[in-house]
Amino acid sequence: MTSPQSLAVGLVGAGRMGSFHAETLARRLPGVRLAAIADPAPGAARELASRLDCPVAYTEIGDLLADPEIEAVVIVTPARTHAGLVEAAARAGKAVFCEKPMAVTLDEADRAIAAAREAGVALQVGFNRRFDAGFRAAHEKITAGAVGTPQLLRSLTRDPKLHDPSRIPPWTIFLETLIHDFDALRYLNPGSEPVEVFSMADALVRPDFKDRGLLDTAVVTIRFDNGAIATAEANFEAVYGYDVRGEVKGSEGMLTLGDLRRTHVTAYGPAGAAAECVTYDQDLFHPAYVAELAAFTDSVRSGRTPAVTGEDARAALGMALAAIGSVVTGGAVRVGDVRQSPGYREPAVAR
Repeated sequence: MTSPQSLAVGLVGAGRMGSFHAETLARRLPGVRLAAIADPAPGAARELASRLDCPVAYTEIGDLLADPEIEAVVIVTPARTHAGLVEAAARAGKAVFCEKPMAVTLDEADRAIAAAREAGVALQVGFNRRFDAGFRAAHEKITAGAVGTPQLLRSLTRDPKLHDPSRIPPWTIFLETLIHDFDALRYLNPGSEPVEVFSMADALVRPDFKDRGLLDTAVVTIRFDNGAIATAEANFEAVYGYDVRGEVKGSEGMLTLGDLRRTHVTAYGPAGAAAECVTYDQDLFHPAYVAELAAFTDSVRSGRTPAVTGEDARAALGMALAAIGSVVTGGAVRVGDVRQSPGYREPAVAR
């Protein structure tokens, strides 16, 4: 039973993003209490818990899930562990917030969704762009008919630097980067679903890692069931900053969204015009990251359906798997047929 005083939340994963979410739970959300942190890396949970005055640190994730005080769990672990942890948390009766992707295969996604449904617990997935002020305003305008019928859509993600290519699993550009864009395109084309995907990808930033399965540059074309055509693109090295943008052109107008400038200041001098750009995701999306956890904890306390559901995560994953299938086969792949596609290799994707 949720306490009327505060919601006790446990965090699983004390890495870079986990640390940010932990600080949000500990310091930024009224009525929420960071009650425990778990991470199997020796000392990781203890160090973060000490810094945030969190009373309990576990090295065994199962111990956190078994803690009767914990009412909700935030999962911020490597992508290929997400689905199993969602299932385990749901079976333990905890509401679940899971960072994207919720799963890396459709079977995993289905099991995670079913576990939350059977346990009667909330399940929200971390597609933060839905909580960004610009993306949210665009969605509301599109829903209200401001651009008429969407015809052309675009979403892009360009990371500022590819730090260590040896640590990036195969297909990451689709499963962990472009999956944001796939969800954003569904969000910006409300009421419609993708039907067909064609994609191209290569190793243009680090061609020396291509034979190890790294693809660092990709463009995906998506056809929706309302006739709209969308493109999603990603690249792992934008030397000018962390670049996330979108565009929707409809029958009655167009919206553009996203701005990587750190401020609205533009400097003009002998070398021309220049502006400082954001180079870090937690700077660009700081308010959105906080807002998504606020929405999750509010849904747990109120019983409302979470803002981004497991079904939303499954839909984005279906697009990602179809894009992988298209790269493998060299042709278009129907999203609904992804399990039958010659490009769908579940064991290889799941590793």
